[in-house]
Amino acid sequence: MSGRTEGAAKAGIGLGSAIAVAISWSLNKSIIWAAVHGILSWLYVIWYALTRPGGISG
Repeated sequence: MSGRTEGAAKAGIGLGSAIAVAISWSLNKSIIWAAVHGILSWLYVIWYALTRPGGISG
């Protein structure tokens, strides 16, 4: 594993958190909401996909 990947894993940064923070920031432009959604990670990503037109539910 590369050093960069190991560092991210040790810091607790996961793919779900990164996606959730990116989505939240693009919608809200708020660091606080981005942090909250980053903690919720995959729950927020799945909720976002289900509630948006053209998401998972079509």
